[in-house]
Parts: sequence; structure tokens; C-alpha cells
Amino acid sequence: MAAVLFDFSGTLFRIESTDSWLRAVLADRGLALPEPEFGGYARALESAGALPGGASPERLPADLAAVWEIRDRSAELHRAAYTGLARQVPLPDEALYDALYERHMTPAAWAPYADAVEVLGSLRERGIRVGVVSNIGWDLRPVFRAHGLDPYVDAYVLSYEHGIQKPDPRLFKVACDALGAVPQDVLMVGDDRHADGGAAELGCAVHFVDHLPVSRRPDGLRPVLDLIG
Repeated sequence: MAAVLFDFSGTLFRIESTDSWLRAVLADRGLALPEPEFGGYARALESAGALPGGASPERLPADLAAVWEIRDRSAELHRAAYTGLARQVPLPDEALYDALYERHMTPAAWAPYADAVEVLGSLRERGIRVGVVSNIGWDLRPVFRAHGLDPYVDAYVLSYEHGIQKPDPRLFKVACDALGAVPQDVLMVGDDRHADGGAAELGCAVHFVDHLPVSRRPDGLRPVLDLIG
């Protein structure tokens, strides 16, 4: 293999829990809620699928269905989709909806999987180029810089910057071109068989990892080193 493409959320990084997400925003705004009330809001937001990178909505409101399908094509659509889901929950302060969305874009909201630095560093040592291909509505580069992974990434291909979202093979083609590699010499690593599996249509090899909490997947990326040959 000449290059490896990685998905972001659920592959190299994991978003914080809904409890942590809500608690951080409330603390930042100086709001204190009784624990039973806090727990109710956290459970409702989880059920609504309001945390990007977290659980999918248990029930997608009809008025959000159209934007949900194309949410990763622009920053505006992404924000509208997720703040719309959050608004299904009647929070005690109107400003919390935007504050929650802003929180999920901060490096503090994300943790790299334990073996991410090891695997990316090993690929760099072997001369294998690395790209990140993500369905996302915001610039994730600061997350990589804050956690020390940016030096190992040669190219970022983000759906909202191109108006194309996975599984469209055109997004993977942009990534391959950015790395100067033909698809047949590229491995795509992701956690979503539908979205990340679109790379196979272009001719890339594909490997899937489990979308699990960081504590439950300490070495899920290491098989990549055996696959690159």
C-alpha cells in the first residue's frame, strides 16, 4: 500500500459522552442543575441523537429528515441538523443549543484511541502517506493539532469543504489525488460500513474497526500495520 485513509469519529478519535458534553457546557455557563434533572436532560439529548459523533437519533423528526441526509455537505447544514435535534429537548436556557454545538468542535470534547499515535507514527516511519477523510461540518484540524496527531497526517479531506459526503466515491478520489496515490494502492480504514465502504467502489481496499468507547478499544487500529504489506 502507498497510502492509508482514515475516518475521524469512531476510528481515530471518539467524542466524549453525552453526560460529559452537557456537564461541560453547563459548567462553562455557570448553570447548576439538580442531578435528577441533569440526568433527564442528558438521557433526552442522547435519545434525540443531538451529540455529533454520538448515538444516532432514535426517532428522526420529519422536519429534519431532508437536512439530516445531507448534513455533512456544508457547515450550515451540519449545524442546522444537530441543533435541530437538540431543540427536540426543552433545555432550561435557549443559549444552550448553540453552546452545545460549539462544545463538540473543541479538542477537549475528543479523545484519540490509545493506539492512534503508535499506528500513525509507524506508517510515517514506513513511508506510507496518511489522509483523513471525514463526513463533517467543521474544521477538525485543531483537534489533531491539540492531541499531537497532526504531524502524521499528509492530507485532510472534509466533506463540508467539498460539498460531497461519503459514501460518494468522489470524496475518496479527492483524497487519493491529494496523496498522489492510485486507489488500488490505498487502504481506507473506518467504522461505518455504508459511508466508509464507498471507497471500495473506487478500487480501494477497506478495513473496518468497531465504533467503541476509547476504554473498550485499546488496540483496534493495530491490524492496519499488518494489512499494508
